[in-house]
Amino acid sequence: MKNFIKIALAAAFIPLLGSCDDFSKEEIISPSGTTPSSTILSATPESVARLLSELPFTLDQVGEVFQAVNASSAHGYDEEYTFRDMLHCPGRVALDSFGQMLSDHVAKYSVTRSAGFIEELSSSGLQIYWPYSDFWDGESMPTITYLPGMEKDSNIGFSREILPEGNVVVKEQTVDEAYAMTHPVWVVNYNEDAGALTPQMLEKMYPLTRSSSNFKTLKLKEFKAHRQYDSWLSGGSEFYLKTGSLKAFTADVVSDLKLYNPEITDLMIKVKRSQVGKAIRYNAILVSDWSDQLSECAFLIHEDDGGKMTTWKSSGTVKIKSKSYGFEVEIPYHRNDDIVWRGKLSANYLTRFNGVSSRMGDVSVTFSFD
Repeated sequence: MKNFIKIALAAAFIPLLGSCDDFSKEEIISPSGTTPSSTILSATPESVARLLSELPFTLDQVGEVFQAVNASSAHGYDEEYTFRDMLHCPGRVALDSFGQMLSDHVAKYSVTRSAGFIEELSSSGLQIYWPYSDFWDGESMPTITYLPGMEKDSNIGFSREILPEGNVVVKEQTVDEAYAMTHPVWVVNYNEDAGALTPQMLEKMYPLTRSSSNFKTLKLKEFKAHRQYDSWLSGGSEFYLKTGSLKAFTADVVSDLKLYNPEITDLMIKVKRSQVGKAIRYNAILVSDWSDQLSECAFLIHEDDGGKMTTWKSSGTVKIKSKSYGFEVEIPYHRNDDIVWRGKLSANYLTRFNGVSSRMGDVSVTFSFD
């Protein structure tokens, strides 16, 4: 997973104004026992995490965020809710009250600054990421943390607590992945999978149809990741599966090869932190029309880590009148990506291991070929 190199600006809290009834009983408690003196409205992970910890949200709003991350997961993405969706797409998953609460609270700082900040926040790519959200008990309030500017296994988190006399305090504590597995944690980090095509979205856009009886269909049936690649604060791993082949290839003479251009399917498999070691079922098409003349295709699995775009040049093979001919495929990926597996898938291999799980580096893949 690519980590955007952004330096989080130092942000602290201002004493909440007594004239605002909603916040008149609040105070901030830091480990040193001192109260920070100012809040910076900046669209950085740390600043936004501190800002969220000021909001007087209740279980109703937590439930709304829970619905949002579940909707994201159902579409094949991570357990995430972007501020863009929260602030510009109200009603999509009924999260109006949380976004309104955030906007109203920001307006208390400065009308002029708040309008610009809301726009900055919605276009920043920042989001609320809720790892292990499916473990939530429906009652516990979240601790809020953020993605730091360097790879870390733990970070400062902010949690709200109502004292017996009714005062609300925001406390700092250290959170790590073990804590996030047993307590709800919201991580303010960057969205990294927007625009990627997941199997769930592919099925919505292009409902599965049977190929002609003259062709076979290569599908992804199951996918299992045996480990995650990055810090839990960054989110789950994004595996890209790219297949280069010639669709519906039929040729009688070699010159017919010029009539076909390699097609590359590009699917993203998002593996949540809680799904490592578990087989995830799919029915995603990798090659829709695999002819008897297509002997092998190129296949690449990489985990996204950003960097300059490059390509992997490979080839596939077709047969024309019992003679084999190669075709070239150029598959794009980023230089910093982790290459999980790359090579060729032959028709003989796919026929032999149809429906059987195969280990490919740090993942196991089950293909359907019929």
